[in-house]
Parts: sequence; structure tokens; C-alpha cells
Amino acid sequence: MKTKGALLRELNQPWQIEEIEIGDPKAHEIRIRMEAAGMCHSDHHLMTGGIPMGGFPILGGHEGAGVVEALGEGVTDFEVGDHVVLSFIPSCGKCKSCKAGVANLCDFGAMLLQGEAVSDHTFRIHTTDGQPVYPMTLLGTFSPYMVVHEASAVKIDKDIPFEVAALCGCGIPTGYGSSTRSGDVRPGEDVAIVGVGGVGTAALQGAVIAGARNVFAIDPVEWKREQALKFGATQAFATVEEAMNEIGNATEWGMCQKVIVTVGEVFGKDVDTWLSITAKNGTCVLTGMGNMMDNQVTLNLAMLTLLQKNLQGSIFGGANPKLDIPLLLSMYKVGKLNIADMITREYTLDQINEGYTDMLEGRNIRGVIRYTDADH
Repeated sequence: MKTKGALLRELNQPWQIEEIEIGDPKAHEIRIRMEAAGMCHSDHHLMTGGIPMGGFPILGGHEGAGVVEALGEGVTDFEVGDHVVLSFIPSCGKCKSCKAGVANLCDFGAMLLQGEAVSDHTFRIHTTDGQPVYPMTLLGTFSPYMVVHEASAVKIDKDIPFEVAALCGCGIPTGYGSSTRSGDVRPGEDVAIVGVGGVGTAALQGAVIAGARNVFAIDPVEWKREQALKFGATQAFATVEEAMNEIGNATEWGMCQKVIVTVGEVFGKDVDTWLSITAKNGTCVLTGMGNMMDNQVTLNLAMLTLLQKNLQGSIFGGANPKLDIPLLLSMYKVGKLNIADMITREYTLDQINEGYTDMLEGRNIRGVIRYTDADH
């Protein structure tokens, strides 16, 4: 079928809305009519080359929600009309990682940046002149229609707003899980959240719900600091250096048992700074993405050893997509998790570059693209 999508043709160029051709669903695939797509910083990393895809053009977008329109052969877990969230981490349920309880490390993840469908290793999306298109994490939510493997979709209740559901494809479980799973925040602990955009605000809520005593928000944007206080932060600071004395005084200089780093882009030179506010035997969780080509880190190895600190990587917050996405949305439904107020602005697909400018300039916690009848 012919539709449109936001494509990147080369690095450091704006998104272009172009006509594309999407193939029919094959074995274990479903076609989805998209209703909403979240605008995550990771898609901006495609533009800068921080996340290198297998080739160009790239169809962006890895957060989204919509309605199942068609089923490929062998699909048993979905029906036409089901509402679904697209998870940027697929979960097959059969590989060693999934069976070991770390579905966020599913073996299908090895193919996320290759662009080829996991079903048959062919391209499901093409330009009008037949050129293969590489969809972000095998999804490409910046299009009104998608064909994806069933492992990348999670069925949800039909009474959940699509814009709320869309954020649970990445930002909400990644942030919330960074605190509650990867960080294992315990009641009474002191926690710092470094970077309070979409992922950071979800991490902040996770720490609050887990029972943290103090939650210190750190972000250079004043408006985001103000929002962090509304979402439950105890205090908010522009920089780690500014926060140091206040965190020290509040914790009797024990510092934070958990430091969750959810900045838009991680630089190796900053790691030791984040560890400086991490307590003895504490854990610093790196959730934000750095450039895949960056392998230089500033780190005092002696202090890491002598103070028995932990530096923990985290993908998808350590969450299980098929389990945790419905659980997080059930918390939203009863008012335990505030997702709606994290959505700062809605955009049309044609406004995608405006949306990313707003994100980069600190005006959004999360921007969301809403599709309309005109898109379909």
C-alpha cells in the first residue's frame, strides 16, 4: 500500500515527508493503522549519526500506538481491531534471554538497526522508486501505517488514549524501569535523576512510587526543573555542581544510593561527575544514549573500587515489554502514574521538524504526533 513517512536521506538534514510503499504482512506480522507516535531523543540520534542504521533512507519513529488492520499467516495473539502499543524492543518469548527473564535483551534486538524484517530478512518498506527503506528499530512510527513482527506489538485496553499509550513504547518503561528495575530503588533511599525530559520524568515518578526519601532532579532547563517539582521531585538543580552541597547536606554526605542518568546524550567525560554524587555501594544507572562511536570515559577506577560503586547500563529500563507495558498502563488508569501531563504538545506529521526543535530547545517533556483521517 502507498502511504507517507518522515525520512532521513543523509546525516544532519531535516526530516522529509515522502510517499513510501509498505508491503503486506507476511508470516507472524501485522499491519497497524497508527494513531499516535512519540518523539523521542533517540530518533534525533539517527539524524546526527549517534545511532547508525544499516543505510539510508531511514524511516524514523520507535514510539507509537494504533489499531491492528490485517494479520499475516500464523499470527495468533492479535485480532483485527485490537489496540496495540509498538515496543521498540521486540520480545519473542523463545530465545535464551526471554526465557531467562531479560526480555529487554531479546535476540531479535540484534537486528534492530539492520532494516530487514525479522520474518524473512527482506525489506518491507520501499520508496516510490523501489529503494529499500530502513525503519527505526524495525518499526518506523513516523508513518500512518506500519507492518511489524508480532513480537514488536503489545495488546492494550481499548479505553486508553492513543497518545498516552504511545509513550509506553519507549519513554515510560525505559524511565520508570531505570528506577524500579535497573536501579532497584528501595523505600527510604535518596535518588538523583539527571535529565528530566520524557524518560527522566518517568524515572522520577518511578523513584517516587518506589518510596524514595529524596528525589533530586538535575536539568539545565528551568521550565523542566519546575515541571519536575510538580511530578514529585524534592529539589531541582541546574547542574551536578550546583546540586552537590544540597545533596550532601540532605543525605549527611552519604550522597545518593541511586543516580539515574536520563540525559538526551551521554558523554564519557561526564561519567565521573555522576559517580561523584553516587553513594558508597550505590548504583549509577546509564540510560541515556551516547554516540556508538564514543569509547572514551573519564572514570576514577580506584574510587570505583574503594567505594564499591556500581555503574549500570540499562536498555528499556530492564522491563519486559509484554508484561510491563500493560502493567504501567493499568497504573495510569487508576491514577498512580501520570502520563497525560508528560505530553506537552501534539503535532501533525508535517510538523515533525518543529517538534524536534521544541525538544532540543527544552520546550517539551514529550511531543506526540497525532494522525488524523486525512493521514489515512
